[in-house]
Amino acid sequence: MKTYLVGGAVRDRLLGLDGSDRDHVVVGATPEQMLAAGFRPVGKDFPVFLHAGTGEEYALARTERKTAPGYRGFVFHADASVTLEEDLARRDFTVNAIAEDASGELVDPFGGQADLKARVLRHVSPAFAEDPVRILRGARFLARFASLGFTIAPETLQLMRDMVERGEVDHLVAERVWQEMQRALASERPSAFIGVLRDCGALARLLPEVDGLFGVPQRVEFHPEVDAGLHTQMVCDIAAKIAPGNARVGFAALMHDLGKALTPSEELPRHINHEHAGLKPLQVVCERYKVPADYRDLAVVCCREHLNIHRLDELRPDTVHDLIQRCDGFRQPGRIDELALVCEADKRGRLGMESESYPQAAMLLRLHAAARAVSTSSLDLTQLSGPEVGEALRKARIAAISAEKQIIRAETSA
Repeated sequence: MKTYLVGGAVRDRLLGLDGSDRDHVVVGATPEQMLAAGFRPVGKDFPVFLHAGTGEEYALARTERKTAPGYRGFVFHADASVTLEEDLARRDFTVNAIAEDASGELVDPFGGQADLKARVLRHVSPAFAEDPVRILRGARFLARFASLGFTIAPETLQLMRDMVERGEVDHLVAERVWQEMQRALASERPSAFIGVLRDCGALARLLPEVDGLFGVPQRVEFHPEVDAGLHTQMVCDIAAKIAPGNARVGFAALMHDLGKALTPSEELPRHINHEHAGLKPLQVVCERYKVPADYRDLAVVCCREHLNIHRLDELRPDTVHDLIQRCDGFRQPGRIDELALVCEADKRGRLGMESESYPQAAMLLRLHAAARAVSTSSLDLTQLSGPEVGEALRKARIAAISAEKQIIRAETSA
């Protein structure tokens, strides 16, 4: 029995990065031997065990055979006769098919180290085409590594296109698509995830609502990048920069302009009422991928309100109050914080505007804080009851917003 560290832990160490889980492959062992050694079984489809002390995963070396469409259509074979190279051969990319033994010696039968140096994601074997999840993983890996100069090998991208044309992506289950999308949106360069899926044709199958934004023009005086799809990619990247690791903000950034794909051609390049037109396709996406409620609710708020936040200084205090209440910002104050981030990303996600300031974000947070500082305990409500209490609270909060607005304007003009 011999144990090797494999996959992301080896890859990331060679890249000088931290953060990947430590996974191991065990060669020359049986499940009975693993149990006897104190490992706890957790694998449903093939033998995977958790180390009693570290909790790290140890999987028996295995091979696989395609038996049906989709990523679940495999039969796995794991026993003591499967070699390390046979196990590595079933992995997706060469950079993930490097193993390290207990002495630190690397086993690299498919040139993963060379591809790490060349900054290339390349498939290990033609078996890559059997699993559509690998399209998502390739796009997600590029979202993480694009800033290091990584690209996808042309032959691998062509293989991904062939998979899409054969309909492999149509067999992906919603939960797995969402899992990979969520991780990509929390990465440094979400635009790369969108770009890879679009380049291979998968975006039109998985997110036609986003794919439909590409080629849609916008008014050049507000959007020098012109293309609504490119703008969405830029917004996602700015969101990743100002809210690193926050996939909820990333998802709202991805969804905020879906309505622009529905603008009648005779109205282009203007997009009248696109913030409301985008709510229906947004709901469709959320239902398709069973998007968590907190992600959905923030995305709805950002889609509907982003233009209002851009012109926040023009809004009356009562309009600001009602906007905050409409967003459930008094019960869920964090939602207003994230709304401000998405709107800032929307403003800065434009060609040549990436470094511009966005004072509306700070203003929104100050007005929100001023309104939240007013509560029923701070008011004299002894003579009031029922709806009168709510109306008194609303008026007091509006007055607080008005006062804070005057302070902000005085500071700005000073």
